[in-house]
Amino acid sequence: MAISKEDLKVKILEKAAKSPKPQLYIKDFYECDPDAKPRDVKNVANELVKESKLKFWSSGSTTMYALPSRIKNEESADGI
Repeated sequence: MAISKEDLKVKILEKAAKSPKPQLYIKDFYECDPDAKPRDVKNVANELVKESKLKFWSSGSTTMYALPSRIKNEESADGI
């Protein structure tokens, strides 16, 4: 990784907050540190899930990542 794990966490959370889509694929986070291996980015994203800063979101066929607040807002907007 070219940047520290903590810096990568910050960049992932910023991307999750600013993205027009509330849910993101893991590959969407790869650009947060282009020099990092995909597995390293996934491990950091999974750490954020363990810390409750991100949540897994499933469409039924794939698992995505989202900020907990954006998932709730999206579900309430859909009337679920």
